[in-house]
Amino acid sequence: MSDSTVNIDAIISPALTRCAVAGSSKKRVLEYVAHLVADHFSFLDENALFNNLICRERLGSTGIGQGIAIPHCRLENCDRVIGALITLEEKVPFDSIDNQPVDLLFVLIVPQEATSEHLELLSQLAQKFNNQAYCDSLRRCQSDSELYEAAMKPPAS
Repeated sequence: MSDSTVNIDAIISPALTRCAVAGSSKKRVLEYVAHLVADHFSFLDENALFNNLICRERLGSTGIGQGIAIPHCRLENCDRVIGALITLEEKVPFDSIDNQPVDLLFVLIVPQEATSEHLELLSQLAQKFNNQAYCDSLRRCQSDSELYEAAMKPPAS
């Protein structure tokens, strides 16, 4: 990894970490995410963000299995890598590879031109969320701050 590579821990913030979000469908969850991120980064267009996330889902679900999804997209006018971590109150169908509904999401938004960085972060995320103990610790959280703290802890091996 080069010095210019962004680490996952550096791209999430308490403001974009939400615990027990109500979401009745994949579309509603992605609308919530677009609103949350655009509300925090006012230079981003909420509709463009939502449309890019939906377009990416149409290429193939970002549900990686075991109740986890990593929705992601590249976005014009985005000048930084943005991550949002969300747990859902109830699992929602996400067309995941294992057909299991999702309750744990890490959303990744990267600048339009950040191709290699995007792929590196997706790889890091998949690795991190492949750790069952780490995912279980996130799912046990009862508040946004507790979720953020749990996310910052390195996964147990």
